[in-house]
Amino acid sequence: MTHTLVQDEILASFTELVEGMRDRSPARVVARYADDAVTFTLAPPLRNTGLDARDPDAVGGWMAGFDGPITIEHRDLSVAVSGDLAFVHGLQRLAAVPVGYPEGFSMWTRITVGLRRQDGRWLITHEHVSVPFYMDGSFLAATDLEP
Repeated sequence: MTHTLVQDEILASFTELVEGMRDRSPARVVARYADDAVTFTLAPPLRNTGLDARDPDAVGGWMAGFDGPITIEHRDLSVAVSGDLAFVHGLQRLAAVPVGYPEGFSMWTRITVGLRRQDGRWLITHEHVSVPFYMDGSFLAATDLEP
């Protein structure tokens, strides 16, 4: 299999996230994760592991906090592959309308993902999503940044 085809297979996981969020399908979102995945997401807690990292009920509960569509967009994804391991980093935009806040929001985050090929499928084993914060003493999340 060519390097380009492998990268396309890996990037398909990101397409699954975009479509799973758009369709509000928690099962589709969490199907991308390995059983032993570790995730560091924007929502508490600081870390999710194993089944907690891929719990469709938790994802469904998070989705229920929004009215209308939940949009994910990726930009500048860089893919590195070595055998059955891959590493992806780039930017991700989340746009949604929280229940009770009709103005909604849109913010860019940084994303780093580690994947492992298992049974011919690329699954996420590590995911880290973060927002920079202002170092001016306010320590406010820099959610206004754009690429």
